[in-house]
Amino acid sequence: MRTLLLVFAIAVIPVSMFAQQEAAPPAVQENTGKNQIQNQDKDQVPDKDQGKIPVFRKNVNVVNVLFTVKDKHGALIPNLSKDHFELLEDGKPQTIKYFSTESDVPITLGLLIDSSKSMERTLPEEKVVASGFLQKVLTSKDLAFVISFDISVDLLQDLTGDLHLLRGGLNKARINTNTVGMSPMGGSGPVPTAAGQNKGTLLFDAVYLAADEVLSRQVGRKAMVILTDGDDVGSKLRLKDSIEAAQRADTVAYVLLITDPMYPSNYGDMSKLTEQTGGRLITVSRPDKLDKAFAEIAAELRSQYLLGFSSTNPVNDGKFRRLEVKSKDGYKIQARKGYYPPNDAAASR
Repeated sequence: MRTLLLVFAIAVIPVSMFAQQEAAPPAVQENTGKNQIQNQDKDQVPDKDQGKIPVFRKNVNVVNVLFTVKDKHGALIPNLSKDHFELLEDGKPQTIKYFSTESDVPITLGLLIDSSKSMERTLPEEKVVASGFLQKVLTSKDLAFVISFDISVDLLQDLTGDLHLLRGGLNKARINTNTVGMSPMGGSGPVPTAAGQNKGTLLFDAVYLAADEVLSRQVGRKAMVILTDGDDVGSKLRLKDSIEAAQRADTVAYVLLITDPMYPSNYGDMSKLTEQTGGRLITVSRPDKLDKAFAEIAAELRSQYLLGFSSTNPVNDGKFRRLEVKSKDGYKIQARKGYYPPNDAAASR
């Protein structure tokens, strides 16, 4: 087990909290670009019959948007064409240049397990059900990793498609594992401070690190599933930072909000995280409901649509842009609320 350090100076994250070794990216559909923004070639007509992402000439930014479609009862709606949707950026209509269903495109999946004191009664069940979820959702083309967070953020299993290793990572999760920390290169380092009280839930830091250090380096579809009561204690980063990191990494965040009468649950923060990234918050009041919640997430991950567009706004200033995918049929759309374009000014320095 490699322990991730959260050593911050004026809220600045050090480079490479995770070990420097980067796992090979999963196999992805031909021509799939990295993250939510790709530099493609322009003027080539997409191959609609094959449903592949088109290739455009250089210096054209193509933005990918993954989303799911549901009816008023929450049932997933498959097999719709792009003519059923419209796309707005900062309120302005955009042309959907390509469109496909993404049920077979590989997924990179992060499991984030809250191992703070408030999870003591539910953690054993969480590990068992999470293991079953991975077995159901992962294919031979997919990758996953496991993180636990309490007074520190611990990478229990790095990216792999091996279910045996992933189960082993889940089994390593312990309540408030107050172990000696390790620096990214393997040397000894201080445990993130908890003032000797063995208390802390570095939830926001964990989300940030999972998105920024792992998922941002992968291609294709990306998601994280977070099992927590939503209560953050001691993170150096804020909820806003976590959301931004997930959006920049083009990652959908799902939260299984574990409720326990003995401990408070932070519904508001977790609702913002999932809504802004195009995921969903599922409240779980009893451990025996976890399996159903995981099944719902698995169904959504295998029922996504993908659209791509080039913004009509030519200014790449790195500032957040609002996105809205609308259904012409009145269906409910579950998609991220925006993205960050490149910052040409910063790149030229």
